[in-house]
Amino acid sequence: MIRTRFAPSPTGYLHIGGARTALFSWAYARKHGGQFVLRIEDTDQERSTQASVQAILDGLAWLGIDWDEGPFYQMERLDRYKTVADQLIAEGKAYHCYASKEELDALREGQRARGEKPRYDGRWRPEVDKILPEPPVGVTPVIRFKTPRAGAVTFNDLIKGPITVANSELDDLVIMRGDGVPTYNFGVVIDDWDMGISHVIRGDDHVNNTPRQVNILNALGAPVPIYGHVPMILGHDGERLSKRHGAVSVLQYQEDGYLPEALMNYLARLGWGHGDAEKFSKDEFIEWFDLAGVSHAPGRFNQEKLAWLNQQYLKEADNARLAELTSPFLAKQGIDTVGGPALADLMALLKERTATVEELADAAHIFYRHNLATVEELQTRLETAALPAFEQLQVEMNSVVWEADVLNRLVKDTAKAFGLKMGQIGVPLRLVLFGTGHTPSLDATLVALGREETLRRFAAAWPHALAALQAKGD
Repeated sequence: MIRTRFAPSPTGYLHIGGARTALFSWAYARKHGGQFVLRIEDTDQERSTQASVQAILDGLAWLGIDWDEGPFYQMERLDRYKTVADQLIAEGKAYHCYASKEELDALREGQRARGEKPRYDGRWRPEVDKILPEPPVGVTPVIRFKTPRAGAVTFNDLIKGPITVANSELDDLVIMRGDGVPTYNFGVVIDDWDMGISHVIRGDDHVNNTPRQVNILNALGAPVPIYGHVPMILGHDGERLSKRHGAVSVLQYQEDGYLPEALMNYLARLGWGHGDAEKFSKDEFIEWFDLAGVSHAPGRFNQEKLAWLNQQYLKEADNARLAELTSPFLAKQGIDTVGGPALADLMALLKERTATVEELADAAHIFYRHNLATVEELQTRLETAALPAFEQLQVEMNSVVWEADVLNRLVKDTAKAFGLKMGQIGVPLRLVLFGTGHTPSLDATLVALGREETLRRFAAAWPHALAALQAKGD
């Protein structure tokens, strides 16, 4: 059975790069009827936090990435790592190293000064006919893996192709720290072995770790997973992805009003493709996904493209669902919807013109809060010649059937009767009723606002509009 995993370190939020790695790993398992395992690599005790763990779990859940097993925590498995490390020592495949930090710093400094690659020199490595010094008193040793001196490691990366690294390029890495906590390269090997991981799909910043991990697996007689290293994500300008490019927490996109299916779709297309398909469902993604479609080049994160895609999903989203998502945004902004039009009814009217749920909430303000237009706007768009037409509209609106086509005809007929163009009546009417000259179609907006509220706003704002004209001296 194919078993993949996602193994984040809980030292921060779930960012875009991590989310895409999880998505690809999850989709590969789902495509092949396998299992997806979640593991939390929390051995960095200084930086790991429970808040970060929860942010990762919440981010995955929001995106719709579910897991079959886990989450497993490395700090709960320390006894297992110690057992395996002791086994390697007993078999002569690992050893204790008593070199101090100061010794190692001096070693590397000297190597750099000579133009050499900084690396451990094997001073505590047991060898035939080699006499080791007595262990210093009071020093807790680390455990180093005895990397083979000869030969090479070759693995067939599912994305990058065959990769070979000579063992002479590798030094004896630390696998257990003095405090009994495993290093990354050791913990991940034991975890993947114990959890039966068949395919490791991860970022290509781990390519250099893979030969080391393969050597440890071979030393243990453990099966070697199949590896696939996904190229990194860059900003739209080709620079390393950062917050200014949109590399924020996945949950920040939720807070900013993006739909999870839109972000998932966008991340799936970020370095992978299926023909010319830009927009597709979760089920289609699983059906189509394969690592052969993953680009060898880094993906480029484009915030505008994500916003466009989110807009497409908004247009198709159920209005009741959008209302439920929009409501918290309005509450946060201090907008009370009680007594106003049903929020779900407004979604159909507003979603064609917005890219995020937050923008939906902003667009809905005009139906729940009557803001007066500025004097400058009224003086620019309202003309004295149009005043009789507006007075007639107020009268007609008291009795006309409150339907879109009827209201549309009323406004047009009124403009025609007074020799006005639609711009001379439509925009000023929006300014009076909504405080802005930009709304969806006027007839639909009036229907949504309702007769009673329309007339109330007309009466409340009309004196302000007249005062603006008088101040202009028109």
